[in-house]
Amino acid sequence: MKNSKSKATKTAEARKEKLLSILKNQGLTIYNDLEIGTFPQFSIPSRSVSNIVYDKKLRQYILGNSSAVRSARNMSQLRSYTQLAWLAFFVNRLVKEGKSSTLRDIYYSSQAFTIDFEDQPESDNIIVDLEALLSFPREDFHIFPEERSSVFGDLTIEYTVPGYEGKRVNLSDHPDGYLIGPSLSSAELVDTSAELVIAIEKGGLFTRFVEEKVHKKFKAIIVDTAGQAPRSTRGLLKRLNREMGLPVVILADGDVYGEHIAMVIKSGSANAAHLRE
Repeated sequence: MKNSKSKATKTAEARKEKLLSILKNQGLTIYNDLEIGTFPQFSIPSRSVSNIVYDKKLRQYILGNSSAVRSARNMSQLRSYTQLAWLAFFVNRLVKEGKSSTLRDIYYSSQAFTIDFEDQPESDNIIVDLEALLSFPREDFHIFPEERSSVFGDLTIEYTVPGYEGKRVNLSDHPDGYLIGPSLSSAELVDTSAELVIAIEKGGLFTRFVEEKVHKKFKAIIVDTAGQAPRSTRGLLKRLNREMGLPVVILADGDVYGEHIAMVIKSGSANAAHLRE
């Protein structure tokens, strides 16, 4: 294990400190507004369809310049304002304590604080609002969806998560592949003998490719997208392309749904236009 911190670890720590600083400033703004008798508010980039544009240089969907105000003054906005303020508080605690949560857990945790979410889709939407407000993805909040994508092949990674810093593993060591979770997503990509990446829509084909040793025959890293690729999987594919210089081949059904899966991997999701993927 290395004694010095890797570049990836230092970058992760810097992002953490930047996020905590922004959250602190948001809290101070609310406190100062209340001190002078002003209703606090959030100004959030608008995620309406009319404010989503395609950036040819970035090759992804991004938000335009329109924004929307979420104010404690407006009775119709007070509920969602309170939800957003609570989520910022909860995220601040997660990041400081180095704890993680799932999207589902956020919904249930809110009930302990008597924060009223009608259902999980509503709490998921508030998480996206916080992403847009802070310009950080939920992964930096330590909030993740349930893991379902996997990766297999000759790729050595180095973990950056607390307690495992500097530990290296090769993603061909586990016959079922490695789940693309928070620890893998934040790891440093160290070395590979692969010459391409194969992203596969269906888990059954992924398993068959591993059994047939496609990773050796074609010098490939194999990724199971489990249908529509989660954001963490899309992020890994882009990193393999940009950081390791590997071309990405997408194997999906030749129908509209398969084309959409490929398009989202290539250009990002319009639902994540508030982030730079």
